Amino acid sequence: MSDRTAADYPQPRASEIKALAAAWLERKDSSDWTDGDQSELDVWLSESTANLIAYRRVSHVWDRTERLAALRPPALSRMAPPESGKKKPLLFRALMGVAAAALLGVTGTSIWQSPEAQTYTTAVGGRDILTLPDGSRIELTTDTSVRVADSTEGRKVWLDRGEAYFQVVHDASRPFVVIAGKRRVTDIGTKFVMRREPGKLQVAVVDGKVRFESDGDKAQTRPAVLGAGDTAIATANTFVVERKSKAELTKELSWRQGVFVFKRTTLEDAARQYNRYNRLKITIADPEIARLTLSGTLPTNDVEAFANVARNFFSLDVKRRDGEIVLSRSMRQSRSEQRN
Repeated sequence: MSDRTAADYPQPRASEIKALAAAWLERKDSSDWTDGDQSELDVWLSESTANLIAYRRVSHVWDRTERLAALRPPALSRMAPPESGKKKPLLFRALMGVAAAALLGVTGTSIWQSPEAQTYTTAVGGRDILTLPDGSRIELTTDTSVRVADSTEGRKVWLDRGEAYFQVVHDASRPFVVIAGKRRVTDIGTKFVMRREPGKLQVAVVDGKVRFESDGDKAQTRPAVLGAGDTAIATANTFVVERKSKAELTKELSWRQGVFVFKRTTLEDAARQYNRYNRLKITIADPEIARLTLSGTLPTNDVEAFANVARNFFSLDVKRRDGEIVLSRSMRQSRSEQRN
């Protein structure tokens, strides 16, 4: 086992990773491949998802073209992969880049490009469920946009905005990766939810494990493995992991049933959630009202239900104006407070 992490060395470029993958495959095809060589390869594959995907892609092309036997540059077989635990020399990187290009050039550059991604979006208040060919499911909630690419090499999802719940059928040979900006989450057999907002990403694991990685983020320099109950919150300057109970996670995922479950939730937070799911917005006119707390279950798309609670249980004044619902203290409340 290697105790190196991605933070120990500068991150290689994609072209370098592809070249190294080709070198590993060429070396493995030789007659003097040993158990020690296999161990070294296993370490390299485990260091990053990019290594694994590149290796699978090269192997796939190699097999389809009968290993490109007639086209292998003689020099390539003499280029052994770098020893584990040592930095890759610059000359080795350069030569490997040239050799890999010569080896794979006949197949065209398309083998390195991501398969065409399909875009799926939901409107404000909308929901959708996507089912991949392998049975994995992606549930999209309000105002969410994802792009999905599913191929023999792997499954990749870009969460461009919003929130989605992932129920993944694990397949080590076809990694399931979700990308949100410079951050990525890799499935290790799990159910998890991701919510992306401007400047903030939240990942909560319901079951199993995921690997959370970030490119060029000073707040998170090493990959983090999150287990069931872990919730990671990442911003530009912070990375925090919190533990939540199953009941708390279930409450936060109540949108899957089309409801909000409030438990001592302030009216301000409740209104913020309603505003995510509805075009008719709620405005709270008084800071004192915003701090009142609410417990109960209400439909996500029924702003009027929330307004009725505010009126009937908190005796608030509820008015519609300019396409919004405004909550304020009633005249009776104001007079009572003045007398007191």
